[in-house]
Amino acid sequence: MSTTPRYVPSPGEMVFVSIRCIQARYLLRPSKRVNKLILGVLAKAQKKYEVRVFAPAFLSNHGHMLLWFRDAEQQAKFMHFVDGNIAREVGRLHGWKGKFWDGPFASTIVANDEASQVKMLRYLLEQGCKEGLVARPQDWPGVHAASILLSARNPKGIWVDRTGLYEARRRKGNQGKVRPLDFEEELELKLSPLPCWEHLSEQEYLERISEIVQEIEEKTAARHREEESRPLGRGAVLRQNPRFEPDEPKQGPLPLVHAATREMRRRYLEALAIFLRAYREASSRFRSGEKGVQFPNGCFPPAGPFLRAHGPPAI
Repeated sequence: MSTTPRYVPSPGEMVFVSIRCIQARYLLRPSKRVNKLILGVLAKAQKKYEVRVFAPAFLSNHGHMLLWFRDAEQQAKFMHFVDGNIAREVGRLHGWKGKFWDGPFASTIVANDEASQVKMLRYLLEQGCKEGLVARPQDWPGVHAASILLSARNPKGIWVDRTGLYEARRRKGNQGKVRPLDFEEELELKLSPLPCWEHLSEQEYLERISEIVQEIEEKTAARHREEESRPLGRGAVLRQNPRFEPDEPKQGPLPLVHAATREMRRRYLEALAIFLRAYREASSRFRSGEKGVQFPNGCFPPAGPFLRAHGPPAI
């Protein structure tokens, strides 16, 4: 099945990224250790690939992030690191073997106007409330932008140096003398303000976040009153079995761009169409065997065609 090439316009854009657990299992169910490991992996990836992080939210079976990538290569490297290391560390914690994620990460460009960026931040802050799990965004017991941003402090996580730990255990005479704790490093995840709100002071930014969170709380309370229901609650969330396999929710097709207005959506779709047209034309020529084909900037060229042998056998 063909896939659309990942596209991040130059010189960079905000991107909404999602990752989902295999079979919608609750492998990311919050706990103090899980939260620290997720934050540690994000902080290590941020330091390694210099990615701006605006807001993360990890529920029990999926995570969303608002990030800034300069191009598709930086996006691919960052997400490969994040996906692989969260799967390794959290999977190890739960004794989970085999596939951890449902598939590759999903990413969608967010238009660079204020309405579009705030719309996606609001969607991310609603995580946990819109699913009927907690009454307030900041009540979610896992990694969540609401509690992080309202605290006005960058969160800290734990990065485990598995390579160093493995090498130490391999050294002769170290059996029983190696403490895994000695190979853990506390790292800070640095959150950036939305580009559209970079001009605000720290206090003004906090007030904007507080207003959105308050609106979400009121909307959630009104919905529960209308439905005569109540949220599941923090305690019940924390008691859930990480291996539990719920009915998988139906996922609709991803939009090509998150935009608050038709005009912004049109502009981004036109730019994407130009990119895809150039990419597919170059790909067709490249796969036919043509050499020196120029691909549009910011893409991964496809694998080349099979090269048939000419002349006598080499052996």
